[in-house]
Amino acid sequence: MIRSFYIAAKDLKVEFRTKQMLNSMFIFSLLVLVVFSISFGDFLGDSEKVEKLAPGVLWIAFIFAGMLGLSRTFAMETENGCLEALMLCPTDRSAIYTGKILSSLVIVFIMEAVTLPFFIILFNYSLDSQTTLLLLIILFLGTSGFIAVGTLLSALTLGTRTRELLLPVLLLPLILPVIIPAVEATAGVLAGNGIENLIPEIRLLAVYDLVFFAVSNLVFEYVISD
Repeated sequence: MIRSFYIAAKDLKVEFRTKQMLNSMFIFSLLVLVVFSISFGDFLGDSEKVEKLAPGVLWIAFIFAGMLGLSRTFAMETENGCLEALMLCPTDRSAIYTGKILSSLVIVFIMEAVTLPFFIILFNYSLDSQTTLLLLIILFLGTSGFIAVGTLLSALTLGTRTRELLLPVLLLPLILPVIIPAVEATAGVLAGNGIENLIPEIRLLAVYDLVFFAVSNLVFEYVISD
């Protein structure tokens, strides 16, 4: 696990130095919010209508912006034989996978943390402390499942010429079990439901995260070897 933190720290150091992924993800998510705020301009200020629109708008921004980052997860390792050097390290291959997940989670969480205030401003909406806490829990569970699958598929499509196009095609069907309960749970949170009313969605998200993380750890060695 310590080696995974080293790999994640290396990736984050490179990213914070260039900010290529963060900038592109943030600009894309902001563009999505601006387009939707203009399209639904008549609904702005009406909290009931915004509560119905918000889950879809937020997760569209998060998922598609996150894909921009996932497409670069292993791409930067192809330069100067960095991926081969990582594979030669005296550690289990799953440590590479876990390290990549940790770094991607940090980057995507930063993007989401910056996007939420812009959503509040553009849609003239407000969140209380309890709603914010529940929303962060849902975002954590939904994003973790999305990153767990996306990191594996990013490694799988690394050797293809059209990986930027192939990754969304493979990823979207697999993350439907994450998107659906995440959107429903987000809608429930914004509607004022307590955590007791969100147990089915939270349970489904947690099970998905654990299952796909375990399966991806098992098959990652074969994926990266190919």
